[in-house]
Amino acid sequence: MKSIEIKGTVRQIAERSSEQSRALKEIRKNKGVPCVLYGGAENVHFTVTNDMLRNLVYTPDIYLVNLDINGKQIKAVLKDIQFHPVKDSILHVDFLEIIDGKPIIMEVPVQLEGLAEGVKEGGKLTLQMRKLKAKALCDNMPEKLVISVSHLGLGKTIKVGELSFEGIELLNAKDNVVCAVKLTRAARGLAAKK
Repeated sequence: MKSIEIKGTVRQIAERSSEQSRALKEIRKNKGVPCVLYGGAENVHFTVTNDMLRNLVYTPDIYLVNLDINGKQIKAVLKDIQFHPVKDSILHVDFLEIIDGKPIIMEVPVQLEGLAEGVKEGGKLTLQMRKLKAKALCDNMPEKLVISVSHLGLGKTIKVGELSFEGIELLNAKDNVVCAVKLTRAARGLAAKK
């Protein structure tokens, strides 16, 4: 898995909610993003700049995040992002601290590999699920889940339950269709001529 470095500064949490919301508005006004790190001995509230998050958030890739919070190095993964409903700017980010020997859950991109038999017969290969929810140790977490489709015939599908990857548990419903070769008009025409 690729890694990215993000520097942050610890922020204090106000006692009253009105003070807290005022402080969060001030952070966002100064092009900062409030963040929380979960999973460790205690939750850490910190702030990063919007620019620091750009390469982590606006990409299809997944990253191991090397957080530098006031000089303290922590390994983490992106857990959740909240966007502004109108402006689409980042409002809040949650990170999950990586603890050795403890599995993490991430949405991993799917990559199809090979030329499907059904495509050769005029069908169209469609990817139904761009990401799959995977549970694994951080060291076993791949950048992409590569699925071979060369055996996939016309009208056939690959479901989550048919997939297996070493050291990785897929958490999506077993009967969810990951990809399929759909019958096209051209394929129907070829079948009618036979």
